[in-house]
Amino acid sequence: VQLVESGGGLVQPGGSLRLSCTASGFMFDRYVMAWARQAPGKGLEWVAGIYVDSSTNYGDSMKDRFTISRDNTKNMAYLQMSNLKPEDTAVYYCGTGPTIVPMIRSFGMDYWGKGTTVTVSA
Repeated sequence: VQLVESGGGLVQPGGSLRLSCTASGFMFDRYVMAWARQAPGKGLEWVAGIYVDSSTNYGDSMKDRFTISRDNTKNMAYLQMSNLKPEDTAVYYCGTGPTIVPMIRSFGMDYWGKGTTVTVSA
């Protein structure tokens, strides 16, 4: 299993970014895809997950600004982020697993990528 995140960078407050996750090595259309983030000095935080039927699960306060999606024809998952705030600064990780369990440390994911860094600053 390989998950490679891209699309991170420096953005001003109020700006937008779209993160991408390129997946390989497993049957993409049979597994949940997810995003989590880790801010400096903090633990891993649940951002969003998407099931194979495209139903979604978002972390607290994420749904109003973040949108997760997937393209099963391209083995890609995406996280569209808008109205970004300095507190969104973090390393964002793409994960995959059989189901979503937001209350456990792994959030139900079996694999995670190496992450892409998002910095929100003026």
